[in-house]
Amino acid sequence: GHGVMPSTVCSVEDVLNMGYVIAGEKVTSTFKIQNTSTLALRYAVQLDSLSPTRHKDQQRLPSFITSSLQRTEIVGTQNYNGLSVFSIFPTEGEIAAGKSQEFIVTFSPDHESLYYSDRLKVVLFGKKTAHVINLKGAARTHPMFVEGGLSLDVPVESLAVTSPVSSQEALGGVYLFHICLELQKPVRSILLILEYIEGESSPGPAVTELKVGAIQSTQFASKKNVEFSLDSLPLLQQKGFAVDAAKGTVERGKVKRISVSWVPPADFSAVNPLLVTALLTLKGDIKEFYQIHFMAKVVSA
Repeated sequence: GHGVMPSTVCSVEDVLNMGYVIAGEKVTSTFKIQNTSTLALRYAVQLDSLSPTRHKDQQRLPSFITSSLQRTEIVGTQNYNGLSVFSIFPTEGEIAAGKSQEFIVTFSPDHESLYYSDRLKVVLFGKKTAHVINLKGAARTHPMFVEGGLSLDVPVESLAVTSPVSSQEALGGVYLFHICLELQKPVRSILLILEYIEGESSPGPAVTELKVGAIQSTQFASKKNVEFSLDSLPLLQQKGFAVDAAKGTVERGKVKRISVSWVPPADFSAVNPLLVTALLTLKGDIKEFYQIHFMAKVVSA
């Protein structure tokens, strides 16, 4: 007889990012696996969130305690309704020699979270793991988002059932919510780190970027475009920061990239990093506020 090694090629490597979707809606994406060997391959697709050892694997300290700002959860936020947030079709079958199989991945979150994730494995003949793809996605209740830098929040949420609040507590919460809006209290903080490299023959400015996006949705089809504006520009310019788009609009389904650069000003002391805070305001169906922390430092080449 002849021993033949099964070989396949996958159209997606490492990560399949489903992007942003409105909570309660769904989005699909596809990838293909081509059988490049000379024999038919039996396959099965597995999700880590459905693994029988998942509960055992979770009995450890979360990564935000053990590894600082690194987000290493393979299985992240899951749906409240008990259904998998990611689903795959087909889950098993056979790929003939020289043929390809298309797989449909569906992302259907039921609540807002930026940290939906799972891991998909394609296993041949019940033994050999041929491909591993990390699935990621985010959901919002409002059709706009900001990303970039480091998000200063905790990526693990509690699934505990909370007791219903009394009408008096509810009214107090509404009152507090309006006070927060009037004071422009940020709903999220983002840290942008810019490192200026010293010692190069012709050093360029330190550069990073923010992304402001408007989510395409049937629920908000009649709403206007998302507007954004960043305050404290004179202070940022005084400290050596340059922002290429401090205000503007984003069309539905589009993303606006905001480039941020930094060159140390003449009076800058390299002993301590420079930290400047500005407020980014988004206006769509509601107003949202993001506190952007610009941290700049000089590093040696």
